[in-house]
Amino acid sequence: MGLPTTTTAEPTGAPDPAGAATTPGLAPAGRRRSLYPWLVFALTFALLLSDYMSRQVLSAVFPFLKADWALTDSQLASLTSIVALMVGLLTFPLSLLADRWGRVRSLVLMAVIWSLATLACAVAANYEQMLAARFLVGVGEAAYGSVGIALVLSVFAPRVHSTLSGAFMAGGSFGSVIGVSLGGVIAVHLSWRWSFAAMAVLGLLLVAVFRAVVTERRLAEHNAEADSHTDLPTATRIRVPVSTLFTNPAIWCAYLGGGLQMFTAAVLLAWTPSFFNRYYGLAPDKAGVIASVFVLLIGTGMVVCGMITDRVSRNDPSRKWASAVAYCTISLAALGTAFTLETGALQLILLGVGAFFSAGSSGPTAAMVAGLTHPSVRASALGTLTVANNILGLATGPFVVGILADRLGLVGALQITPLVYLLAIAALLVGRRVYPAGLRKLTEQSAAASARA
Repeated sequence: MGLPTTTTAEPTGAPDPAGAATTPGLAPAGRRRSLYPWLVFALTFALLLSDYMSRQVLSAVFPFLKADWALTDSQLASLTSIVALMVGLLTFPLSLLADRWGRVRSLVLMAVIWSLATLACAVAANYEQMLAARFLVGVGEAAYGSVGIALVLSVFAPRVHSTLSGAFMAGGSFGSVIGVSLGGVIAVHLSWRWSFAAMAVLGLLLVAVFRAVVTERRLAEHNAEADSHTDLPTATRIRVPVSTLFTNPAIWCAYLGGGLQMFTAAVLLAWTPSFFNRYYGLAPDKAGVIASVFVLLIGTGMVVCGMITDRVSRNDPSRKWASAVAYCTISLAALGTAFTLETGALQLILLGVGAFFSAGSSGPTAAMVAGLTHPSVRASALGTLTVANNILGLATGPFVVGILADRLGLVGALQITPLVYLLAIAALLVGRRVYPAGLRKLTEQSAAASARA
């Protein structure tokens, strides 16, 4: 993966326990080299793909549902919106519960719920039953992203957290593409019910493997956090109050910067098919194929930008903030120019560059949130970041562009969209300035928790 092999402790108030280890995924010094952390990542990432495949397969079967049940467009939209609504409402409380109840058990339960709910979609007899099943899909998926990445980061040294966070969050883009494309093929050759059934069976198989391989005990053995308490028995854990998630100004800047930088990426995910249909004259199916290329660019950019960030911040963790600012600036310049040009090759190139960097700050911001919070509440912190991503970006971006497009036309709305990066850049610059104080705050919180214990 091209990850760095030189160990450098990050000044997070808790030194990097990897010590003399020479591989990013290694457990603390003194433990033998192991591939187990990478196996944890692979299985957790596979379940994330299943998460988004189960969520987005619905888009592939819209025409079939509309024809079979005579549904209106608003009813079809509600089947999608109910999942996003549940994610927005339940991510934080369920992440908090997972920090207390156990991350492995929580992830297993989540995956079982969304897989069985997806299976219920396959046997739904009408709109009302489908809506109820999609409600449960949203309940199951609500906190998987935040709890899953918290579990993964617990077995890796901080110096690769941006890479892993970016790769993990990019799984949403990859899973969406797979779910829509595979679901469409299955629906055409078998039926739309088999599209849901296939996603459900895949999810149940993956969760069975995950449960057999990933255990609390083995995670504790490979724990790479400063104080290996996250997955130890409750009596031995050191905990900080949940209020610490909101009393550190640097974390607030990461929340705001992370959420705002997702605004434009969400717009690209939602509106590029319509853009290519209206302005390049492509049929809806061809426009969707071209748009999927840009979706893949967004996901690939999240991974690559995370790797770059880990490389440049190896000796100075504060460079994560500068990297996030750079990615926002590049996307602002590329997309801001692209949407003012006539259709053609140059516009497509700039759109590709802008898409690649549009969500590049996701990995760095997640790594900053993880580095500024105590491990006992890390899933809750990443859950808060997920809420910010949804409220400020994923939910708001497409909706705002839809309103603006009614008044200015789609291109006019898309020309304004990149300006939101200015707000993200401002939040990230402030975060970089208060970062040292944020680290001191974390140290004080950890010391107070240890004293209470």
